[in-house]
Amino acid sequence: MSKYALDKLVEVMNTLLGPGGCPWDREQTHASLARYLIEECYEVVEAIYENNMDKLKEELGDLLLQVVFHAALAEREGAFDLNGVVGVVTEKMINRHPHVFGNMKLTTSGEVLDKWEGFKQKEGKLHVLDGIPQSLPALMRAEKMQAKAARVGFDWPSIDGALDKVAEEIRELARADQPERRAAEMGDILFAVVNVARFLGVDPEEALQKTNNKFARRFSYIEESVKATGRTWHELTLEEMDALWDRAKSLEKEE
Repeated sequence: MSKYALDKLVEVMNTLLGPGGCPWDREQTHASLARYLIEECYEVVEAIYENNMDKLKEELGDLLLQVVFHAALAEREGAFDLNGVVGVVTEKMINRHPHVFGNMKLTTSGEVLDKWEGFKQKEGKLHVLDGIPQSLPALMRAEKMQAKAARVGFDWPSIDGALDKVAEEIRELARADQPERRAAEMGDILFAVVNVARFLGVDPEEALQKTNNKFARRFSYIEESVKATGRTWHELTLEEMDALWDRAKSLEKEE
């Protein structure tokens, strides 16, 4: 167990922001720190996907630091402090789990999800899509909007409708003859594909990231193979590069 508690981290942050503290820290604002908060979230996710517990512990600490940093800035503005943050989320968790902390009887995760929007409406969220940040990655935001709409019945009865919608959007893209229209139709295709992923229980953001990583691995194999021959990219034909791509796929299957 660590010898440091949360109070110590708060103390360190207050020292950094106080007189004689760190000049860089003292110049920061909520807006200037936003990018670091996003970066730390992605680094936490990366540690989870790598199943690296030591890295996850470190990255969660970095993420916690961002929370403490923002709370310390807010306290100096007279808005709230870290105890206020903890209090709000604690109350929220209790209110959203009346089946645990109250008398409501819910026994499955499906029953919980059916009631979830009602719990949130009691907190002042008046619209179904409230609470989905516009700054989320596009695939993740699309999945969350579709899932929320589905909970109130706005959904295809089966995956067949979702698959037909993908085919329909592809046909519309093929007919589009203006740049703006093509961009709009491409967005519709991606949105429709996310809906199919939702029906299949596939996280579209995670699935695309895995494909990105797969492409990077295979392309790196092609790149190393080209270097080994002493040739340049321009000296290879597309057919030769295709053959190297197929070789990279075969090696992955062998592994």
